Amino acid sequence: MIKYDQKKMQRIIRNFKGRRILVLGDLMLDRYIWGNVSRISPEAPVPVVEVQKSTSSLGGAGNVSRNLESLGASPLPVGIVGDDEEGAWIKKHVGEGRGIFVDEKRPTTVKTRIIAQHQQVVRVDQERKKAIAPEAAEKIFVLIRKERCEGIVISDYNKGIITQNLMARVLPFAKANRIPVFVDPKIENFMLYSPVTFISPNHMEAEKIVHHPCRSDAEVEKAGREILAKISSLYLIIKRGEQGMSIFEQGKRAVHIPTNAREVFDVTGAGDTVIAAAALALLAGATIQEAAILANAAAGVVVAKIGTATCSPDELLSAL
Repeated sequence: MIKYDQKKMQRIIRNFKGRRILVLGDLMLDRYIWGNVSRISPEAPVPVVEVQKSTSSLGGAGNVSRNLESLGASPLPVGIVGDDEEGAWIKKHVGEGRGIFVDEKRPTTVKTRIIAQHQQVVRVDQERKKAIAPEAAEKIFVLIRKERCEGIVISDYNKGIITQNLMARVLPFAKANRIPVFVDPKIENFMLYSPVTFISPNHMEAEKIVHHPCRSDAEVEKAGREILAKISSLYLIIKRGEQGMSIFEQGKRAVHIPTNAREVFDVTGAGDTVIAAAALALLAGATIQEAAILANAAAGVVVAKIGTATCSPDELLSAL
C-alpha cells in the first residue's frame, strides 16, 4: 500500500483554490443523447433507441478546464472553435472565453454519444484534424505571452491545435519564464513535447511510443525509462487503466499505484481529470507521488459517474 500524509493532502487540496492555469488544446463539445432500448430495428440488426433527453458538456481541453474549475482553480481555456452553433455553445459555457478563437474554415469538434440503459450504444464524431493555420497559431501565442499563469496544461487530442510551429514558441517561452508545462499527449505529436514538467500517456500510447508491450510492471518500467530518454520531462505518469498508474522521476525508481475506482460506469474524460488534478497538485506543493495519488483518486470519482464528469474537492477528500 502507498502511504501518504493525510493532513498534507488536505492542505494541498485547499491550495488548489484560485490557481491560475492556462489550458491549451483541442476544444470539443460532448453531446449526449439519452434513451432506452426495447426492440431491434426491422431494417437492420441494430437497437432502436427511444430518446428521452439530450445534454451537452465541454469536452477535450474544455473538459480539462472544467475539471480544474471543479477542483477550485481558475483556468483559462485557449483554443479554436468553428463559426457554428456548437462553437457558440462552447464560448458561452467556458467561463472566460477570451482565449477561444473562431476559425470560419473548420467546424467545431463534436462527439455525440448515444446512451441507452447507462451503456454507450454508438459515438458519432464531427471533426477536422488538419493543423491550424500559422495565423491562428500566432494569435494563440500572442495571447499566451500576455497572460499571467502559474502553469500551462497542454490537452492534445490530435485535432490540429498542437502543431510544431506553436510548440516551438510556447515551450521555450514557458521555460524562459519558469512556467511549468503539463501534457496529456497524443503519440502523433510526441516528439514536440520537450522540454516539459510532466507528461501522462496511457499504457496503449506508451506501447506505440516505445514499440513493445506495456502490461507488466517490468514492461512499463522499461517503457518509462525509454520515454524519459526520448524527451526532456521531469516527471512521467503512465496511466494503466484497471492496473492503476506508474510514476517515473528522473534518477529514481518507478512507483506503482493501484487503481482507486471501486465501480466503473464510464471512463469518458478520465484522462482529463488525471492531468487536471496532477497539474494542480504539483502547483499546490505536492510531490509527483502525492500528485499521482490525488489524480488517481480523482479519476476513481469520475469513472463512477456516467458521461463527461468532474470531481469536487470534497469528493476528492472523501475518495482519499
